Order: sequence, then structure tokens, then C-alpha cells
Amino acid sequence: MYKKILIANRGEIACRIIRSAKDLGIGTVAIYSDADKGALHVEIADEAFYIGDSAATKSYLCSENILEAVRKSNSDAVHPGYGFMSENADFVSILNSNGIEFIGPSVDAIRAMGDKITSKKIAAEADVSTVPGHMGIIDSIEEAKTIALEIGYPVMVKASAGGGGKGMRVVRSEKDLSESFEISKRESASSFGDDRVFIEKFIENPRHIEIQVIGDKFGNYVHLGERECSIQRRNQKVIEEAPSPFLDADVRNAMGKQAIALARQVKYHSAGTVEFIVDSEQKFYFLEMNTRLQVEHPVTELITGIDIVKEMISISSGNQLSVKQDEISLNGWAIESRVYAEDPLRNFLPSTGRLTKYKSPESLSSKGGVVRNDSGVREGDRISLFYDPMLSKLCTWAKDRKTAIKQMSSALDNYEIEGIQTNISFLSALCEDSDFIKGHLHTGFIQEKFPEGFKIIKPGKQRLLNILSIVASVDLIAQFRYQTENISLGSAINRSAYYYDGSLDFEIMSLDKETFSVKFHGETAKKVEVNWTIGKSLVKAKIDGKSIVLKVARINSIYQARFRGSELKCVIIRKELTPLFNLMPKKQKDINFKVLNCPMPGLLVSLNVSIGEKVEEGQALCIVEAMKMENVLYAEQPGVIKKINFVEGDILSLDDKIIEFE
Repeated sequence: MYKKILIANRGEIACRIIRSAKDLGIGTVAIYSDADKGALHVEIADEAFYIGDSAATKSYLCSENILEAVRKSNSDAVHPGYGFMSENADFVSILNSNGIEFIGPSVDAIRAMGDKITSKKIAAEADVSTVPGHMGIIDSIEEAKTIALEIGYPVMVKASAGGGGKGMRVVRSEKDLSESFEISKRESASSFGDDRVFIEKFIENPRHIEIQVIGDKFGNYVHLGERECSIQRRNQKVIEEAPSPFLDADVRNAMGKQAIALARQVKYHSAGTVEFIVDSEQKFYFLEMNTRLQVEHPVTELITGIDIVKEMISISSGNQLSVKQDEISLNGWAIESRVYAEDPLRNFLPSTGRLTKYKSPESLSSKGGVVRNDSGVREGDRISLFYDPMLSKLCTWAKDRKTAIKQMSSALDNYEIEGIQTNISFLSALCEDSDFIKGHLHTGFIQEKFPEGFKIIKPGKQRLLNILSIVASVDLIAQFRYQTENISLGSAINRSAYYYDGSLDFEIMSLDKETFSVKFHGETAKKVEVNWTIGKSLVKAKIDGKSIVLKVARINSIYQARFRGSELKCVIIRKELTPLFNLMPKKQKDINFKVLNCPMPGLLVSLNVSIGEKVEEGQALCIVEAMKMENVLYAEQPGVIKKINFVEGDILSLDDKIIEFE
């Protein structure tokens, strides 16, 4: 076994690999850029080495700098995690030529499977069913147009190298092809240092299901069942689970056999994932093979009990697989939610800044269940614009799917993050969706459910009354603390709750300092038990014996309550003040169409207009890259460009005035 390994990655995956290596008694070495000085993975590793500037191309994608860190640390091997150098065959060749082991597959396997065009050809040779498409690199937009017409729209423009949703664009008509083609090439170059793209047929509303395989250097192979990865946004997985609620045993075995056949064809050793798309009739087609550890590997570990990272390290050091196929069983159900630093209400734009509060639900447990949170950040850390926005992988396990989903909802309720925006409310809303709960999934699920983007979900009547009851109780606790009026236990008080589209009168009585009776007009009184103190953002309550965890913030006199995709702003006032409150003027939203503001911090990749140019509504004005994804900014209405305040290559801050109009 190795004595010391270097982890050529950052964030949560670096932390996760370090933990398994330490369990094996192996020394660990971290690397870090300017943006990651003092990061969690640097702190928990035995050693750490600086490798360059914040931009990934000058640090985590710079093989020379990483190799220098390997030499200085005298590391025996390198584990790449996922992303960055994990599927870079040239990097592996450099390591091998310097006598350093790579914890992953061989150079030949990476070249064969890492290139999606080559992998499709090999899959066809191995009798693996493949998606129709053009098996060749496309060099020009003219060639792309010809091929797309031959295949038939819709098509998918895809990066030949890498994965993770980067460099992938669905194109439904020729008018959108040019822009998507160029963006795919740039995203691929930025993320993987390789701008080659190809085109294949886009199959509408399939399921995305993948098989985890592991092989050793002695020709032994196993598969660890499947993962359902159909809940995606912009080709980026959002929620994954294992097993799939869709597959039966026969299809699972058939997919597993094909995945192993493909791995055997390229003499694969280490952990790898064979991805398929599956139609409504359970017909499956090879999509690609990822020659690395997957983000979603924890759900497989939870249902099989196998530590995939430890297997990778063991196989790389020359050992055989620790298990045989007939020894592997799938136990229970696991779900993973990817927690991202992004704002769902602003079309999921990346969110950067400092984590002023970060309390994860790692310690949350319930009978018969497990909560696992793989994270690479902690309170006080700064989230930068240079890397992927994922903060953590929150996983739950239970004996059955229904219970695992309930535990996920509860874990999300207990996740506290402040200082930046996150997608937790969005994840909670997905877990509450009836079709998700029934397992009716496909890759267009999110677009189908939120065709105009994610919006705050309006709570039903009973949920609204529950939220208002808790807020009213919190307000009364605050009144007790500050003694703003003479309130005694057991006395009924009349109040009014004003919220987004109405108001409700209610009567509240304090039974003790943590228990209240709340009765809305025409409704049965609710018994509310509240575990909360001033300054806490989580309110743990019981309403008529049923537990509920609410996120509550108070700004001036306005309460903001959040629960599972619902957000409620309300004011609790004395009932006699209602006539005066009704006279308050409504604040009008100020929209300035004369300026294009930057919606998030990022890099100005390209400007598509010039001063004096006349633009139409919906015209692409510029492209801003943040967290390795390109975002096209469009004109809100017709106008003439008066002033451009930045040039390509500039770093932009939130709300910077990029363009001004006449």
C-alpha cells in the first residue's frame, strides 16, 4: 500500500478522499491556489503545497505545478478526484514517466473512454447499444449545420472531453446552433483544456441511469448496481439516487453486463461509470463512460457498504478487488442532493461571498436511517467565482425510498447557510413534488415542472396557517423578551398577520413560555410548541404534535419564513392597528431598462455589440462566465448602445453596469 498520496483536487471531493486515505493509514498531501489558501481540504491534509493563481488553468489544471508539488512532497501516487485532471491522459502520462502512480485507469483506457467519440465506436464494437449521432470531431459551424440537419433536430452539442454538464447544449433549431456551438467549445476549453465537440441525436425525456463498475489489474470486474440521475438542470445532475425506481432486475443485470463488457474491452482498472439513457420502454443506449470517481458515488456506497475510494487506492497499489459479484447486494435506498451556491430565484445564477453561517445536518439521525454530508467548506469560508459552485453532497439512506425522501426533506430543513444564496429551497421543493415521490422521472423533469424558472411556491391553506402560527409564536417570544407590552401567561391576545397577498386575524394565547394556542378566524385552535431563542435562524416546532423546522429571519419588523420551497414575508401587528396599516403605500419595483447590470460576479468572456449599435429585444449582448459556466445576457427591450464600461477579460462584480443604452 502507498505511504503518501497527493490529491490533485479541492473542495469536498479532496476532503472525502483524504478521509478514506487516512483510514488506510496513508499520508495525505493537499494542493491549493490563491483562492483556496486556508481551505478545509488544506487544513485536514497532512501536508499542503501552493500551486498557483486562482484561475484553474494556472493551478488545478496546470500539470507542471502539480508535478512539482508531487516531487516536493515525495508522494507515491496521485488521486485526481473528479473534474480538473481526472480524465486527462497527458497528465497521467507525465506522472507515469516520472515514476508516480495514478490512482485511476490506464492512459489507454482514459484516452479511449475519455473521448466520447472514440468511446462510442468502442462501445459499438463491444455490442453495447449507442445513441445515434456523428462519430467525429466537428471543426466549423458550417459542418455542424450540415450534420445537425442529417441527424435531425433536436440535437445535443457535446464536449468530446470531460463531463459534468460542461460544454453541453441542447439545440432545437438551426438559428440557435451557432451560439450553442461556440459556447460549448469555450466551456470545454475552459473546463478541460480541450475545445473539441461533436453532435448526437437528443432523445426527448429519457431517464439518465448509470452503472458503477470497478475492475482490477488481474481482469476481475464487478458492477455495484445503478444510479438514477435523471433530475438535471442544464445537463448538470441535481438529485441522484440508488437504486433506480424504474429498473427491474432483468434490465439492471443487462445494463450491468454491458457496462462490464465495455470495461473489459478497454482493459479498464479502477472505478468507472458507464452512463446510459433509458426510454419509457426500458430500452437503454450507451451515452458515455466516465473514467473517474463520480460526484454521486456516495449513494452507491450507502446501499452496498463498499468504500469506492478505498477500492481505487487498493487496486492502484496492486491488490485484487475485495469483493466478487455474487457478494454484492443492494440494501435499502439512498438519495443525494447537490447543494450549490446559486440563486434559484435568479435563474440559478452563481452566488459568491462569505459563509457567515454554515451548519450542516451531519449529526441529524433518526431510527433506521443515515444522513451523510460530504462538504468542503465551513463557516467563515469565502465562495469564489473561479470554481464549481457545489458546496456539498447531502445524502440520506433508509430501508425504502419513501423514508429516504422524507429524511432528505428533514435534512434540508436543518441545513443552515447564510451569507450567500443556495439552492436548498429548490431541492426541498423537488423532494415535495408528487411525481418525484412516485418516481416518475426524466431528464426534462425540472424544465417541465418549472418552465419559466423556479418561483417561490405558494403554500396551501394548512401550510400557510402552520407557518403563520409558528411566526406568531416566535413574535410573542420576542415580546416576552423585550417586554414591549404587558403580556401574561394564559391571556388571549388579538393579532393580525399581513403577508404577500392578504391578511388574517388570529387569537394567540401563551400556555407557557414555549407553548402557545393559535386560533385563526373560523379555524380550530392549533397547539404550537416552539424550541427557539432570539438570534437563531432555525425554529424547531411542533404543531398539534407534528414536527416542523422553519427558517425564520426578522429584518426590522418583517419576518421572512422559509419552508420547503415556500417563502413567506409577513408582519405581525396588533389588531387595532389594522386600519392604519391598510393606509401604508405599496412600494413599486424600480426597473431600469437603460442599463445592463451584471447579475453575478464573473469574467466578461465576450461582447457581442458596439457603441451606437441598434439592438432588438432578446438579442445576445455579452457572455459572463462564473463558476465554469457561461451565461448569455440578453437585451430586455429594443435600444441603442450608448456606452460600454468594460472590455473582454475584465472581472465583473454583482450589479456592475456593463452596458448603458440611450
